[in-house]
Amino acid sequence: MLSLKDRLTEILIHNNLITAEHLQQALKFQDAKGGKLSDIIVELKFIKDSDLINALSEGLGLPLIDLKRFKVDLEIARIIPVDVARRYQIIPISKMGDTITLAMADPLNIFAIDHVQALTGFKINPIISSPSDISQTIDLSYPDASKGIIENLVKEMTVSSIELVKEEREVSPSDQELDRISREAPVIKVVNMLLEEAIKKKASDILIEPFEKKLRVRFRIDGVLWEQNSPPKTMHASVISRIKVISELDIAEHRLPQDGRFKVKMLNRQVDFRVSILPTSYGEKAALRILDKSQASLDTKKLGFSDYALEVLKKVSALPHGMILVCGPTGSGKTTTLYSVLKSVDSPDKNIVTVEDPVEFQLEGINQVTVKPEVGLSFAAALRSILRQDPDIIMIGEIRDYETVDIAIKSALTGHLVLSTIHTTTAAGAAVRLVNMGVEPYLINASLVCVVAQRLVRKICPHCKESYFIEDEVAGSLKLPVAKGKSRPQFFRGKGCQHCFNSGYSGRTVIAEVLQLSQKVRELILDGSQEQLIKQQARSEGMKTLREDGMEAALKGYTTIEEVLRVTAPDE
Repeated sequence: MLSLKDRLTEILIHNNLITAEHLQQALKFQDAKGGKLSDIIVELKFIKDSDLINALSEGLGLPLIDLKRFKVDLEIARIIPVDVARRYQIIPISKMGDTITLAMADPLNIFAIDHVQALTGFKINPIISSPSDISQTIDLSYPDASKGIIENLVKEMTVSSIELVKEEREVSPSDQELDRISREAPVIKVVNMLLEEAIKKKASDILIEPFEKKLRVRFRIDGVLWEQNSPPKTMHASVISRIKVISELDIAEHRLPQDGRFKVKMLNRQVDFRVSILPTSYGEKAALRILDKSQASLDTKKLGFSDYALEVLKKVSALPHGMILVCGPTGSGKTTTLYSVLKSVDSPDKNIVTVEDPVEFQLEGINQVTVKPEVGLSFAAALRSILRQDPDIIMIGEIRDYETVDIAIKSALTGHLVLSTIHTTTAAGAAVRLVNMGVEPYLINASLVCVVAQRLVRKICPHCKESYFIEDEVAGSLKLPVAKGKSRPQFFRGKGCQHCFNSGYSGRTVIAEVLQLSQKVRELILDGSQEQLIKQQARSEGMKTLREDGMEAALKGYTTIEEVLRVTAPDE
């Protein structure tokens, strides 16, 4: 059997991937300094790492796996010790009967295969993956494998890259004690590293989750959670304590949930963090919501609404009174939409007041109130006081109970424009939900003017965007219009690149259905009609459903079919 060096030479020359001259230079470099030939030709930039792996896969007749897109079973990965995995650059990825499939950077390394076979007693089925992907998978698969990486990052990183913004306040003795604990340099650097990475990757949330043998860190990027390199489990208590200290929470309380917030200054901008600490079986879990004003676009024209939706929003937000509702699941951008509408109508001659839980962004020129149920300041109590403040426009963070919706509707009937959110999945369902909360149908008809149901979908990365066609049968199953004699529908997707962390997506846009209360829709509400009948009537008057609006966005190349199907149900 040829050695990997000889076989590699044969493959590269046969496929014209490098010239004979480059090969000789690489061989001389290897003779002088040692090392693997495959690493050397990549290091000398004679060939890209991805091209090399593809050539090896084709030349050796072995499958190629992209471990970034493959979820490895941690129990299977740990069949072999971490030192063996690192030494040979291998990782087990699946097991069937007496055979394990082994992802290898060097699939012709007989010593590695024999060693694993003797160690585990399994037969070996080798496949190919890139060394970097294997190293990253090892870091994620072994509890303390990332310890060295974290320690190296801690050594290299300077604390000055991220600066905590402190509010003016009196320092008490207990605060001094907490401050002493938080000055442990390694802990400060690790927490700062997590915050900085999350901001750079434009994450919306950080989850720090303790388990029996490992500490898991995940970032929510464009609505999807991605696992990151994590500190060792031994640092869990220190990391949580540091987060508590900068959030001004009780460092000694481990039994009850706590909520707080803090600010950091990074890259000449301030970023707010909202913190939630939750006790779990293996310790305290921390969830950090990132509120980066520089990433927030509070402009209805830039959120991604269709022209029809923008036209309706512009019309109803100019009304002197009435109620506008935005609905959708948690994290669907409802509050951002309301903020954008408020910014579009804000002017010196309007008195705008909001009541929220909590205030997410401070809006210049708008009075914002945070509810505090523990002292009696609920949504309803705050609204009663706001109505005595001569408001023109009122925004309610969320309608949760009858008392709040009752005051909101009465406000809309007495000359105020009221904006709020409600937890329903469709626009038609919002009217039915109000009835179920105890609101009389005639009051809904008299106050409600518009309902917007929305979702957020990931946008295709512009750097790796490619087009493709789908078959007529698929288009038919998706209820896409297929004109007879016309070419197949063209869609787009992202291949994955360094700009989008190989996900194929970058950023998010909105899809929405907008229900205006026409006379016929009001009659259906008054008759107590079900959601489906209201929806059918609205569609006959021109309303596009969430899925229809999403498919239009996919046809225009903003997002993918898979994204639309992920966030919408068949009947939406």
